[in-house]
Amino acid sequence: MQESNNENKIYVGNLEYSTTEDELREAFSQKGVEIKEVRIVKDKFTGRSKGFGFAQVDSQEEMDKAISSMDGQDLKGRKLRVSKARERKLRRDFRPRRFENRSF
Repeated sequence: MQESNNENKIYVGNLEYSTTEDELREAFSQKGVEIKEVRIVKDKFTGRSKGFGFAQVDSQEEMDKAISSMDGQDLKGRKLRVSKARERKLRRDFRPRRFENRSF
């Protein structure tokens, strides 16, 4: 999924950690929403789900339908949080600073 195309991208939060991308796609499908692409975000070290993901749809109308029909719905015992995805903020670089030219 391209990070730069947020026009029809949906944020899906409060996922149960064992939820698969196929299960998420099926949940949207049962509400009549056709998902073009789905991705559950995983921890890069453990591979475990972080409990949220993103879905891509073809149109604004499909996105509105997905949000209105899925936000607050139960999936595997958890109430989903579904909204329009926001632009990803750049994270600050947390590398240690060098203590050059400082007097102690």
